Amino acid sequence: MNSLLDKLIGSKKATKREEVQHPDFWIETSDSISHLCCFDADDRLCMKLVNDARPTYRRMVESFLNKFFPSGYPYSVNEGYLTYTQFRALQHFSSAALSVLSTQSLLFAAGLRPTPAQATAVSWILKDGMQHAGKLICSNMGARMDSEPKSWRILADVLYDLGTGLEVLSPLCPHLFLEMAGLGNFAKGMAVVAARATRLPIYSSFAKEGNLSDLFAKGEAISTLFNVAGMGAGIQLASTICSSTQGKMIVGPLLSVVHIYSVVQEMRAAPINTLNPQRTAMIVADFIKSGKVSSPADLRYRENLLFPDRVLEEAGSVKIGRPLREAVKKPQYFKELRDVFRKEKFLINRRNQRTYMVLEQSATGEDALRGWLVAAFASKMENSALGSEQAILHEAYEKMERVFPSFVSEVKTRGWHTDQFLDGNGSRFAY
Repeated sequence: MNSLLDKLIGSKKATKREEVQHPDFWIETSDSISHLCCFDADDRLCMKLVNDARPTYRRMVESFLNKFFPSGYPYSVNEGYLTYTQFRALQHFSSAALSVLSTQSLLFAAGLRPTPAQATAVSWILKDGMQHAGKLICSNMGARMDSEPKSWRILADVLYDLGTGLEVLSPLCPHLFLEMAGLGNFAKGMAVVAARATRLPIYSSFAKEGNLSDLFAKGEAISTLFNVAGMGAGIQLASTICSSTQGKMIVGPLLSVVHIYSVVQEMRAAPINTLNPQRTAMIVADFIKSGKVSSPADLRYRENLLFPDRVLEEAGSVKIGRPLREAVKKPQYFKELRDVFRKEKFLINRRNQRTYMVLEQSATGEDALRGWLVAAFASKMENSALGSEQAILHEAYEKMERVFPSFVSEVKTRGWHTDQFLDGNGSRFAY
């Protein structure tokens, strides 16, 4: 009998030791970096980089792929992308080499000696070198451009005007010509990448009948026509009012104001139909207030293009994309939330009048909408003081389950794409 009791007690102790030795853990991924997080036996948060046993050459190759290929490559692209990229690289290499030769010839035609050093200094350092550096830096922000194409398109034009302004002012300080021209081309390089990367999402928002190519071609035709007209006006101004630096300093800012105002109005008119944090919050806020779902066209003029990361109190004051270790700081909360949202691909935690939501790696737009609805309902109940935080979350979750089928059906009917959620490369987790 005693031996049987000893075995039972020993098995219970062993079970407890196993629970202590195997705490809950999760893996957070942000910007291609993964961390393993868990709570230790003393309820302290531990975090470390995931063990990487790959050979050095493999890490270098994968680092290169992360920088220069789409996220999730090769599974995120169609067949033929690698061949397309290889020949595109060869195209740009040969074009750049030809550009140096053409610059050398133009300098010679202008009366300068055609030394290779002279052509290289002007073409590479001032134009290609600094501009390409700006392109490389800006290319790492592609996911954020997918999430907020309008804001990045405006930023692109601001950077372009800044670079142009530095070039216009360069005659005032000829001893700083190299620095100003280099910075100007650096800003222009970032602007070129941001403008090109956001062009397709903007055109896609207008394509109604699968006519994206036609929209793109006609848009480029309009751009080309008015670029030529603008060049003619610029030549006329350069030979009259703007023949002096003082004239350029008066007319230049006026043209820049018109330019930025025009692009802001352009972006406000575009009805983007993908889900990002700001648009999702607005959809949920409108649904909570009126019971109706707004369409992309309804929301386009209400988007905040300068501060897209704002939180809406009516939608639960949700902040998304923070690491799970920041959203849930205590182990008992973590276990409670896992119990509440056991079947979901999100976790939310209310703290200091804010809702912190973290998505799993495979979460879609529908998962984000589910979490946002829970957050909005919980915030409303919390203001009414209807019980404890755990009870409020349970009640909010049950309410979301009741209304979600009709809600998501209306969201799709109104033209929103719910298969993805573009959070701008925010932090996600996986158990």
